[in-house]
Amino acid sequence: MSTPSTPVARAENSRVPRWLRILVPVVLAIAWLVVFAAGGSSFAKVSAVASNAQAQFLPSSAEATTVQELQAEFRDGDLIPAVIVYERDGGLTDADRSFIADQIAALRDVPGVSTDDVSPMIPSEDGAAAEVFVPIDSTIKVSDTVDEVRAYLADHVSEGLAVYVTGPAGLSADIAGAFSGIDGLLLLVAFAAVFIILVVVYRSPLLPIIVLGTSLVALTGAVLVVVALATAGVVTLTGQTQGILFILVIGAATDYSLLYVARYREALRDHERRWSATWKALTTSWEPILASGATVIAGLLMLLFSDLNSNKGMGPVAAIGIGFALLAALTFLPAVLLFAGRVAFWPVRPRSGSAHPVLTGPGARGTWPRLGTVIARRPRAIWIGTTLVLLVAAVGMLQLKADGVSQSEFVLGHSEARDGQTVLGEHFPGGSGTPAVVLGPEGSLAAMADVILAQDGVASLTAIAHESPSGTVPVTRDSVSDLRVAPTVVDGRVMLQATLDAPGDSAEAEATVRELRAQLATVDGEVLVGGVTAVALDTNDAAIHDRNLIIPLVLLVITLILMLLLRAVLAPLLLILSVVVSFAAALGVSALVFNGIFGFPGADPSVPMFGFVFLVALGIDYNIFLMTRVREESLKHGTREGVLRGLASTGGVITSAGLVLAATFAALGVLPILFLVQISFIVAFGVLVDTFIVRSLLVPALGYDLGRKVWWPSALARGAR
Repeated sequence: MSTPSTPVARAENSRVPRWLRILVPVVLAIAWLVVFAAGGSSFAKVSAVASNAQAQFLPSSAEATTVQELQAEFRDGDLIPAVIVYERDGGLTDADRSFIADQIAALRDVPGVSTDDVSPMIPSEDGAAAEVFVPIDSTIKVSDTVDEVRAYLADHVSEGLAVYVTGPAGLSADIAGAFSGIDGLLLLVAFAAVFIILVVVYRSPLLPIIVLGTSLVALTGAVLVVVALATAGVVTLTGQTQGILFILVIGAATDYSLLYVARYREALRDHERRWSATWKALTTSWEPILASGATVIAGLLMLLFSDLNSNKGMGPVAAIGIGFALLAALTFLPAVLLFAGRVAFWPVRPRSGSAHPVLTGPGARGTWPRLGTVIARRPRAIWIGTTLVLLVAAVGMLQLKADGVSQSEFVLGHSEARDGQTVLGEHFPGGSGTPAVVLGPEGSLAAMADVILAQDGVASLTAIAHESPSGTVPVTRDSVSDLRVAPTVVDGRVMLQATLDAPGDSAEAEATVRELRAQLATVDGEVLVGGVTAVALDTNDAAIHDRNLIIPLVLLVITLILMLLLRAVLAPLLLILSVVVSFAAALGVSALVFNGIFGFPGADPSVPMFGFVFLVALGIDYNIFLMTRVREESLKHGTREGVLRGLASTGGVITSAGLVLAATFAALGVLPILFLVQISFIVAFGVLVDTFIVRSLLVPALGYDLGRKVWWPSALARGAR
């Protein structure tokens, strides 16, 4: 039986004075409680500093960004258009037109509406609908203004007259509404799922609360820092970044806590004194926890090389979250468990001197030792078979439609803006309210107009003319040389607005804008094309660029970290290949599910990239947990025995960690946002594949089959076994 009088325990206790053994955990616990108290109010500020405006995601070098900056000089303010669409089956009546005119007058008084820029009612050619353009000041919260407009319209109705608020402002408000549950519902579902899993795993009422408390203080600290940086303009915070931050911190902090708790439980069997057990748990767990966190942080920071500001902003924000998860798991959790001791594990307390579970051999009991026995019998058949299964699943990637979706499809479920866009397209050119904006030299006005009007997909053309009562002047082939009102000229440029046949956020509209850019490049002088469609087009192009750049960078940096951690070259390469194959399988299955079961219209180009970053960075965590233990055991017992002992000793904790992380990412699915639902499925499913196939079968079988060669070229590869 081990007792506190063992040489290790006596040495640890003699080195650290009693007052310091009390002071250090007390200071750590109080420091985290101060962070918790200070950061609690930051949760209410996250949504206020987050932006979901797609135009703000673009890099400054994008053509649409340049146009957005220049076109502000042609307008009195920074405005975003809302389009109100009225429709009556059988056609609008005179009473309807009078009713609409009264509503237009009343809407001018809504705070946030640009009074002087509200258009008169514009009837459709079929007489069944009318549209009104209501520019909204984007320097204030657009969704609040749209909500007030919708509230007024809902309180003042005319029987049989349908009304919708759509356009860019309406879509923005719907997206903001979809993110409204991010602070409450998302956290509630995530914490509830994790708590249930922890109760089942630990069969203890207190330990799950301690572990969740660690996640909560980590999340509070991360939110405190992120809100401060976003307020100062250092990072870009979006609704989807906010949701992923919450999930990453909860999942990662819980995973790291599970590993520490497992080591602490082992140490309590060997040490009667809680300080000795805490020190032992820290010395054996800090390296894999730190390495796991470092791989995730390094992978996330590769997003700083992105073109899209939204991607670039997610990198440091998520890395901050992982950093706080690491700190909390290595400081707050050990301090709390030091005070709680064996009571934390009640009613199944680990007793000092009790025997450790037998990991291999005839006396071994349990799922993981039995699985190790199966792997030892036929390792090559197992790793080849599992690899083939994963590769077959990966074939589904060919069905993935990740070339972008329209912004109106971004919100799942009900969307008034999307319904309004459908009605708008039935009675007006689909691009009404979201014209393509063309800026070019005054002297090339006629040439630009000729190119634009000759382009298929363009319904009409106007020029900005401040002298006109409507602020614009129609441009046709016949009138371009003799417009009734002179276009406004700013710094030698004129501004044209081309209404497209297709909805502004559709693939057809993007194709038209791409062709317009190509044709206008032949006109003398610099001609730029921007607007809502161009923003979406440039966003997709930047997302594809980011995907092609970030994935290799993530692979490179994580491979280097693994080589440093495992002191080998072959093992890290094999681990990276295993998680890449796992990712491909997860993406292949996800594509089939998205298309065949959920019927999603497609995916944003950044979905595969984020799925890769999260799955490779997080999936490698479990291989790190496993292989660091395998290496530790291999130094004592040889590689093949070390593989079996490592699998048996880490099987339970890694499986629990995988279930927790899958559950937390699955919680993202409660938010009706297409991007988040897709990411939640890809990562949750991929984590389960990593947990139950890659880490449980593929990696142990491959390591056992290769034996000591897996550690090449380190000294361990030249050992006897």
